Amino acid sequence: MAKSVVAGLDRILTMELVRVTERAAVAAARLRGRGDEKAADQVAVDAMRQELNRLAIDGTVVIGEGERDEAPMLYIGEEVGAGGPEVDIALDPLEGTTICAKNLPNALAVIAIAEKGSLLFAPDVYMDKIAVGPGYPDGVIDIDASPAENIASVAKAKGVPVEEVTACILDRPRHAKLIEAVRATGAAIRLIGDGDVAGVIHTTDPDETGIDIYLGTGGAPEGVLAAAALRCTGGQMQGRLLLDSADKVARAATMGITDPNKVYRIEEMARGDVLFAATGVTDGNMLAGVKFGRDSITTHTIVLRSSSKTVREIKARHQDLEKF
Repeated sequence: MAKSVVAGLDRILTMELVRVTERAAVAAARLRGRGDEKAADQVAVDAMRQELNRLAIDGTVVIGEGERDEAPMLYIGEEVGAGGPEVDIALDPLEGTTICAKNLPNALAVIAIAEKGSLLFAPDVYMDKIAVGPGYPDGVIDIDASPAENIASVAKAKGVPVEEVTACILDRPRHAKLIEAVRATGAAIRLIGDGDVAGVIHTTDPDETGIDIYLGTGGAPEGVLAAAALRCTGGQMQGRLLLDSADKVARAATMGITDPNKVYRIEEMARGDVLFAATGVTDGNMLAGVKFGRDSITTHTIVLRSSSKTVREIKARHQDLEKF
């Protein structure tokens, strides 16, 4: 019998997805602060795969931990699920491996599920990104505009002086000129050491996180995950793949990317009905990290759906410790 393709995802998956990120987050949290990035990432992968294989889906990982020959990671092209509608999956079982290893803020377990063919099949290259949260007029940001123009545009739309805008940027040498340009406007900057999915997601709730706009380059797969989250909240995002070598252009072509200079808008990175979930591994601006009690484990998760723009925040106490 041919597999069915969903016309809109079953809303039951929204809650079942929470279990997937909870399990990965708890597994990784047991190793936070231990200094072993690979071990923390591997246990998160194993836990996430186990839960995904219990879901009533025929899922294909399109944004994952690497290529097939890098197994046992959740590799691109891996099929997961117990059978059901066909879906695309983007995931990062431990977003911020270094953050977790050092027990620093904002490590997350993250996943997005969308209708088949709805997520951008992005190669593992850098992507130039710009993002803002919901509530702004369409076109408030432009990846081809200068940092000063984008900061001024957000400030105007928000109805505040430029000095009251905060930009989130990865703290990398490649961003030295960008940081200088943003600071020249008078805007503030929140520098983050790792975890640019979390950085983009923070724009969804600036009143809580203090972050209004995300700027800079980071991984393209992480850009697709972040776009999925923003689609669910009504945010805006643009991205351009940095294909700066013949090898990268050729690899992108095998994934169906024929225009290396194309600007991808959020609807092109994550189309249709999208579900997104993230559970805190370490304490952060939006989500608390996993708490281990004597007889319970507490998790904090946000789960989003694009079709309804529903944002659910779930604080769960798990008392059956054998299941973790």
